Amino acid sequence: MLALYKKEMRTYFTTPLGFVFLGVFLAVSGFVFAMSTYYSQTSDVSSYFQTMILGYVVIIPILTMRGFAEERRARTEQLLLTAPITISGMVFAKFFAAFTMFAGSVLVSCLYYLPLFNYGTPNVGKAVGSLIAMLLIGMCFIAVGLFVSTLTESTVTACIGTMGTLLVLSATSIFNSIIDSYFVRQVLSWVSVYSR
Repeated sequence: MLALYKKEMRTYFTTPLGFVFLGVFLAVSGFVFAMSTYYSQTSDVSSYFQTMILGYVVIIPILTMRGFAEERRARTEQLLLTAPITISGMVFAKFFAAFTMFAGSVLVSCLYYLPLFNYGTPNVGKAVGSLIAMLLIGMCFIAVGLFVSTLTESTVTACIGTMGTLLVLSATSIFNSIIDSYFVRQVLSWVSVYSR
């Protein structure tokens, strides 16, 4: 498992994928952070985290689109299946490699909070709790992305399929205001990322 994890991490930095992900993630999160705090002249970061959930719908599929789809396309899936590694070890290695990239990006984006202390008194406990929640949501989205990647050979199809699935998981709570059935509203709230 460790050898496959190292291979996946190496692949992120020997191909443009890792750099594209880091660049897009930091650009989007920086823009959203600036608009939700500096432009609004507030040190409350809750709107930043709510907006970044929708940002993750677009950003995380970039990270997970090649997980298993690339192995199928390049016909190296059979090599992995005959290697001395279990299928669960293979899945965990790919998952932890993608999560390492994601968590590293989130930790770098924590530098955005430092200027807030010059302009106000941000609630540190709320920010730390929200960061932990963002890491957990990222883990959920990465798992969905890797699952969708197992269903196809095309990385583009995996990316678009992951975006669609994550959009449904994020936007289902919008329909709660127009549905009369209590049972259906409860099911939608249970599935929705925002209601959690």
